[in-house]
Amino acid sequence: MKIGIIAAMPGELKALVRHVPKLPVVRGSGIAMWEWERGELEVVAVCAGMGAAAARRAFTAAEYTGSLDEVLSIGWAGALTEAAKVGECYIPAEVIDAQTGERFELGSDGERCVTTVHVADAAEKRRLAETYGAKLVDMEAATVARLAQMRGIPMRCFKAVSDGVDADLPDLNPYIDEMGKLRMAGFLGAVALRPQSWGALLQLGRNSSKAATALADVVGAYLETMSNE
Repeated sequence: MKIGIIAAMPGELKALVRHVPKLPVVRGSGIAMWEWERGELEVVAVCAGMGAAAARRAFTAAEYTGSLDEVLSIGWAGALTEAAKVGECYIPAEVIDAQTGERFELGSDGERCVTTVHVADAAEKRRLAETYGAKLVDMEAATVARLAQMRGIPMRCFKAVSDGVDADLPDLNPYIDEMGKLRMAGFLGAVALRPQSWGALLQLGRNSSKAATALADVVGAYLETMSNE
């Protein structure tokens, strides 16, 4: 059985692939890949950036290594309610595409995640919670779910909260390029002029690290279970 893991950023996968060497990729592709075996289970993990286009590239790259029997959408998510705790990993039972209104059922019990085309700020989080009754927001899960549905393969979603519902962060959206990557130099230059944001960004870094560890624990346990079936 082969499982494809689709993420956005290397940091989301860091704890999971700590002891796995990277696969060689085309220079400039913006893709990072890892592949390993666990018992009879083959696993390929790919990240290609934030957003739908990057998720499609990552999915294609994963399929290039061989047909997938199941796909996992994993990564950081924003909390839409106080019930979604920073640093904890959740397994959504439904993913909603906020742009198209599509709903993808992934299980009978669990959280609801809504996928948007941009990084949601605190005001947008409140609107999404009211509109969709969702607990989490991300930028890739709906695309991964759609691609899995088109191929007739099961998909599961694992999201760990990196920013709380009221997190007051600088607007990242102007600094995300066409490849779904954060233009770090421009972003840091802008943030340097806003010292009031420094504390929130440091906290985001700590929260993201904690969330990545939670992802590795939960996804690792899931892979262990699958390898024993």
